[in-house]
Amino acid sequence: MTTHLSDKKFSQFNLPESLLQGLDKAGFEYCTPIQAETLPIALNGHDIAGQAQTGTGKTAAFLVALYNYLMTTPADEQRRVNQPRALILAPTRELAIQIHKDALVIGEFTGLKLGLVYGGTGYEQQRQQLQDGVDILIGTPGRLIDYFKQHIYDLRCCQSLVLDEADRMFDLGFIKDIRYLLTRCPEPEKRLSMLYSATLSMRVQELAYEHMNKPETVQIEAEKRTADKVEERVYYPANNEKIPLLIGILQQEQPARSIIFINTKRAAETIHAWLKGNDYHAAIISGDVPQRKREALLKEFQDGKCNILVATDVAARGLHIPEVSHVFNFDLPQLPEDYVHRIGRTARAGASGHAISFACEDFAHTLPEIEEYIGHSIANKPVSNELLVELKPPAKIERYRSPHRNSSRNGSGNKRSGQNRNRHDSNRKSHSS
Repeated sequence: MTTHLSDKKFSQFNLPESLLQGLDKAGFEYCTPIQAETLPIALNGHDIAGQAQTGTGKTAAFLVALYNYLMTTPADEQRRVNQPRALILAPTRELAIQIHKDALVIGEFTGLKLGLVYGGTGYEQQRQQLQDGVDILIGTPGRLIDYFKQHIYDLRCCQSLVLDEADRMFDLGFIKDIRYLLTRCPEPEKRLSMLYSATLSMRVQELAYEHMNKPETVQIEAEKRTADKVEERVYYPANNEKIPLLIGILQQEQPARSIIFINTKRAAETIHAWLKGNDYHAAIISGDVPQRKREALLKEFQDGKCNILVATDVAARGLHIPEVSHVFNFDLPQLPEDYVHRIGRTARAGASGHAISFACEDFAHTLPEIEEYIGHSIANKPVSNELLVELKPPAKIERYRSPHRNSSRNGSGNKRSGQNRNRHDSNRKSHSS
């Protein structure tokens, strides 16, 4: 059984003192298994393809190796200010933001400058940031390619490359964009490359062997795909029973903090309206909510100002939100892997949690595939009359205008670059943007 922490300490590695200082301030003393297994390899300068469950410390694993490499390997003497020394690619805005947040903490005392680039907001600010120069560039593919094609930065002095959630890159259709950026970096032999993923599928492994230098594969396998301390259960409601059942469970169990996953933005709006009408303060996160609004709502949820988050799968990966006691699959996901990522939002860092799924008329057909994938049956619970509560009317549905409709506007007055940005940023707005 994979335990949360190993007996290996970060202080046992020959890390720069300023990096150890950041780890100590972040409260990192002992390594998780994925960190303990991959760090000795990466710290010796060898490429890594790592697999581990969500929530097991993959981000810190590659950040520590990356910081160490940049601090112990001189930069190119001819490097210009707009040439990053490292590139970290993430499939979604939320994951890019989270990586940046973790990198700020771990690398606080290293003196290395971080940059963050993603679509939907801050176009001119991000552009200026690249022109001013960064050491480590973190971002999503679309906006990164937009700036690259405008020659705002280049990757010829990139000493290290990280691909996070590589399997998700394929799921979201980013693989051509990823290959575009990888081929603009120095040859694999001239950089340290790290790929991390919850699953190392054949297509991910092919990507690794094509664009990395003989990567060593490390797979941390748990006996179960889902965390041990997640209590899973499934109800079989009719479609018209789902909202009364959801609110009934919320009333009965009074979760400290919960995330409600749904498959469509329209469903998110509907559930949010019913929750608001029945006196629940909830945040809603989907592709149509403007980026600044999404960040503000996530902060409210993380700070405990509201305790319910209604989300499409944009929130299923990469968000490190502590003390999520309940995850609801209001709609069962279409892919079994997404079930694991969703319920991985609870029972993090050794805590316990509840994963409650509704196998309704529309999505019950995905349950057998989910159970086969996770390797066990999910306990059935009856939809009792006491759980089907009488509801107050829903509040007015809030709909957000897409933040990309005016994407041809940019401060440079360059219509062509605006069209380019629109093509990359908006065509995947419901996932990465």
